[in-house]
Amino acid sequence: MVLISPTAAQLRKLMGIADYQFGKEAGSALFSKGIQVALSRRTGRMRHIYKNEKLIATMRPKDGYIALTTEGALLFLSAMKNPSNLVVAQDNVRDFIETGGDVFAKHVVRADESLRPTEEVVITDEKGNLLGVGKAVLSGNDMKHFKRGVAVKVRSGTKKSAENSQCTF
Repeated sequence: MVLISPTAAQLRKLMGIADYQFGKEAGSALFSKGIQVALSRRTGRMRHIYKNEKLIATMRPKDGYIALTTEGALLFLSAMKNPSNLVVAQDNVRDFIETGGDVFAKHVVRADESLRPTEEVVITDEKGNLLGVGKAVLSGNDMKHFKRGVAVKVRSGTKKSAENSQCTF
């Protein structure tokens, strides 16, 4: 896989998608200086986004949205004051989520009201520490009110990030 610096048009596209998907200013928070992209050999489209030689995001091929890795989620959380697409889980399930376990609705403390099912989410504990990244199964409102069922399918927990350096879909 060959890493290249993105063109101005590719950078604008990445920033626009991130702003739409994660809220205003997310694009500049995630894709500021020093990013590189890996293009698909078959289609020539952007596939993986790296910063300082660490994978921070993957472009989902089916819908063109961005899937953050735990490295990208750390960038996102550190740069955003009131991040959207955030789910806060109880501290007592921290270890379970960090190792890749799903977030159940009964463990959700707070969730972004605007979340819809299938959207990418960043999961933290009550202190704001990153636990993982995944895909919402329920809406943000339902996550807070339901007492049963999976709220977020965790793609990668922070303790698995070294093992799962590539996101696959």
